[in-house]
Amino acid sequence: MKGFITILLLVISNTFMTLAWYGHLKFSEWKWFHKLGLVAIVLISWGIALFEYAFQVPANRMGFKGNGGPFSLLQLKVIQEVITLVVFAVFTLVFFKTETFRYNHLIAFALLILAVYFMFKK
Repeated sequence: MKGFITILLLVISNTFMTLAWYGHLKFSEWKWFHKLGLVAIVLISWGIALFEYAFQVPANRMGFKGNGGPFSLLQLKVIQEVITLVVFAVFTLVFFKTETFRYNHLIAFALLILAVYFMFKK
């Protein structure tokens, strides 16, 4: 159960992270947002990223073996990176219609799944 909750928290965290890091590129299409300066955009992104940390820190604490969780530090990191790329791919396809998903992206995701497999292999 801790493993599932950890992964769920990481998905939520990475959703906020992706929105904070790349959302402003889409938000710039809004008339009021386009008028903002870089400092305002950074502050808005930082505010969104606060929610990322609100989920990331508990996920890592709960999931880490040293705190009674099921994952080693290296496993947590690999899981987090795969989640980051999956969330980013979905975000890109949903919000940025100019991007396309090609076969080389599928191959890259397959290699990521292999990375997770080998990270958990004893």
